Amino acid sequence: MLVTEFRTEVVPPAERWDLWQDIAGRTHVPNLLRSERTEDFRATMRVLPLGDLQVADLSFPQMDTVRTPRIIRRFDPEVYQINCQFTGDGGIAQDGRQAVFRAGDLVLADSSLPYDVRLNRTSERTSAVVVTVPRALLPLPPRTVRRLLAVPIPLGQGLGGALYRWLADLAHRADEFTAADVPTLATVTTDLLGSVLGRCLDAEDVLSPESRRRALHTRIRDFIDQHLGDPSLSPATVAAAHGISVRRLHQLFAAEGASPAAWIRHRRLERCRRDLADPRLSGRSVQSIAARWGFTDPATFSRVFRRAYGMTPTDHRHHAGPPPS
Repeated sequence: MLVTEFRTEVVPPAERWDLWQDIAGRTHVPNLLRSERTEDFRATMRVLPLGDLQVADLSFPQMDTVRTPRIIRRFDPEVYQINCQFTGDGGIAQDGRQAVFRAGDLVLADSSLPYDVRLNRTSERTSAVVVTVPRALLPLPPRTVRRLLAVPIPLGQGLGGALYRWLADLAHRADEFTAADVPTLATVTTDLLGSVLGRCLDAEDVLSPESRRRALHTRIRDFIDQHLGDPSLSPATVAAAHGISVRRLHQLFAAEGASPAAWIRHRRLERCRRDLADPRLSGRSVQSIAARWGFTDPATFSRVFRRAYGMTPTDHRHHAGPPPS
């Protein structure tokens, strides 16, 4: 298992703030930390290392993080710290800019420049994913990226929404990944970040063709997952939603050893298999679960399910076990 988890509640309340400062100093770049809740600082952190990248899932109450010139002179790993805010709010000041950010925003800081980040001034807790990535790995020139320091980027839709869901999924599924997954996870993360930042800067043309291809492929797969329940979902509708030809769509999936139609069917079957094994859904018929995920013909669903998993949907539900009494 790659992920490492830290909880301040493993020590008495009076020691939790000191423990958190120690954890933060060892897992992130050194900073000055301040809080008005030091008497019982309840916080958690899950760290997923991805080679030179790091993804940290954090939850904590009010806190300020300050990086001073003196700290920078002592140690500067030359990284970007990219904060994806899930709950809570905050403010950031860096490179002559000041901004407020909220849940659903992404905000970028550079470890080589002083900054002041204040979290949870008007809310009880914050939850966020922080990606730490070396400047040299992000596929954009540092002088270009500097224009986005301390500029909140909404991640509500489009490629930003794909990035938001990708980071949330990384945090949620961190326990499932193995060392073999690291290169792919790191590549997709940096490509998505580069594409989102590039669009904000109108600088996508500086990305490599391979980075743009991988980012588009990730965005398309995210779109498919969001529309699995739509019976009209097809390679043609997916291609149209992304402004590309069906031929181009097939080329993207061929590079991964699949076809768009096969991927859609696979994702639908996986959702059905999950729901059929869920005791909370035991009252729903097999047909209604299939229809929920876009299978409109029960006979076709039963046939493709059996071909994929070696048993009928009903048998799979039976083998998953009885519902709790």
